[in-house]
Amino acid sequence: MSSTKVIKTANAPDPVGPYNQAIKAGNFIYCSGQIAIDPVSNKINCLGNIEKETTQVLKNLLAVLNAGGAKAEDVIKTTIYLTDLKNFKTVNDIYSDFFNVENPPARACVEVSSLPKGVLIEIDCVAFLD
Repeated sequence: MSSTKVIKTANAPDPVGPYNQAIKAGNFIYCSGQIAIDPVSNKINCLGNIEKETTQVLKNLLAVLNAGGAKAEDVIKTTIYLTDLKNFKTVNDIYSDFFNVENPPARACVEVSSLPKGVLIEIDCVAFLD
């Protein structure tokens, strides 16, 4: 039976609710959704700017993954939540710089009516460690 471990790092923002940044279960890391909170200031410094929000979200996810011993290449699935699918192309451009474009993870992308703290994007992911 696999054990679980809470993953927590100061290099990503604290959760905004009753959940953990990530949980490692066996060889899997399940990362909670990240929004564009700067972990140093604990503020959203780029609210309303999809490029900067996306970059901060991906930096936050990478920090959580790193704390669990994973890297971007270990991600096998992501879910992207957008408040406006018109931002799809912009997000894809930034996302493709972050993930290996030759072997990217599986992904879902959905439009939602709103996200915490008024952000435009949230991303969660699952990583697998060999």
